Amino acid sequence: MSRLIVVSNRVNPPSGEGEESVGGLAMALAAALREGSGVWFGWSGKTTPEFSGQLHIQTMGGVTAATVDLEEIDLEEYYNGYANKTLWPLFHYRIDLAAFDRAFGEGYSRVNRRFAQTLAPLIEPDDVIWIHDYHLIPLARELRSLGVKNRIGFFLHIPWPAHQVMINLPRHRELVAAMFDYDLVGFQTAEYQQAFEEYVVSEAEGALVRPGWVRGFGRLLQVGAFPIGIDAEDFARMVKSPRARRMRDLMSASTVFRRLIVGVDRLDYSKGLEERFLGFERFLTENPDLRREVLMLQIAPVSREAVEAYQEIRGRLDGLSGRINGEFADVDWTPFRYVNKTYRRDELAGIYRAARVGVVTPLRDGMNLVAKEFVAAQDPADPGVLVLSRFAGAARQMPTALLVNPNSAEEVADALKRAIGMEKAERIERWQALFDGVERDDVTAWRDNFVAALTEPREVRRPALVV
Repeated sequence: MSRLIVVSNRVNPPSGEGEESVGGLAMALAAALREGSGVWFGWSGKTTPEFSGQLHIQTMGGVTAATVDLEEIDLEEYYNGYANKTLWPLFHYRIDLAAFDRAFGEGYSRVNRRFAQTLAPLIEPDDVIWIHDYHLIPLARELRSLGVKNRIGFFLHIPWPAHQVMINLPRHRELVAAMFDYDLVGFQTAEYQQAFEEYVVSEAEGALVRPGWVRGFGRLLQVGAFPIGIDAEDFARMVKSPRARRMRDLMSASTVFRRLIVGVDRLDYSKGLEERFLGFERFLTENPDLRREVLMLQIAPVSREAVEAYQEIRGRLDGLSGRINGEFADVDWTPFRYVNKTYRRDELAGIYRAARVGVVTPLRDGMNLVAKEFVAAQDPADPGVLVLSRFAGAARQMPTALLVNPNSAEEVADALKRAIGMEKAERIERWQALFDGVERDDVTAWRDNFVAALTEPREVRRPALVV
């Protein structure tokens, strides 16, 4: 029986029920692996003076993890450098923040090569390999150079940028050509898949052979959209846990007689936090009769503190939150709580349950699982309302949310007002449609659909290569 080997930059399985403070990718991968045999391979999160390739193997939360330590220079050039100062801003349309440094690219190639050299001895002939995200785009090419012939799939969790954005990357053709060493490349949405195909046609003299197959760089590649989901059943159970109930009760008590608006995002310029703060400020300005009826809570754990752009946004958000409270607060009420702290997942479930409005307004996002978790946490008899950015991948699956342009403070303010005043019947109708989708398109469906496409016999669908 073949194993599934999952590879991601960081390996961080949850240690126990409800204790997870890890991101959406880690939660989704852990849920995907937990049901079957397999291995999760990647960086341990630790550094070593000299790279040795020594593997650390342990089982956490029902998941077998194989990790390797990296050198400090690897962390600086590969992770802080090429991944988070070059690819992340570029793929999120922030070319103004992208740093193009030759050393970053060299570190990126070196770490992908080291990953391949460390992983290859673990691979058995029937294993299926599933590689994740922008940190590891060239990994299949490195594995192929070592003689690995297994099925290898790649899934991009962030947006794929438009052709005219992608060509700003030095040596972009080299990076995209490496993707043709995969058997299958998956994207969050059909829009991102189409952007990739347009790049191949324009820059690699490629062609769409038929739906789901693209020719480029003298090779054929299968592509597809596989929207990621959450473990909806597990999250629904978590809402009923003692810790979630305590957090819900705490939030309800601290916001008594007021409606709670909540946002939960990693502190990142792609999440639209500044724009969200300005939208809430406009809501307070335009609706003086509603000011004391609401309280907004924004949870934004700090991340990537070594990257200057993240230090700058933290300072701007501190200033904005202070300005809002300074302008609108009274002796017995402040409209805004801004918290740079990480909470357990079951605690977040309780916070979501207590909220009347969930605000998920990234400027651009691959999917955004917070939107789905907010929906899964709601009380079916009295659900809250989701305000969602049109530029989140989740918007394609969640059309009954209140969709907004996050760049427009006016749209955000209007959506907040509408959500606060929405009648229960409409809230239930909108929520039910959202929850049905979250439950149907869950993490298991995502995994099964991708792995099924990756393992399908090549002769079934593979078209002939015509050069």
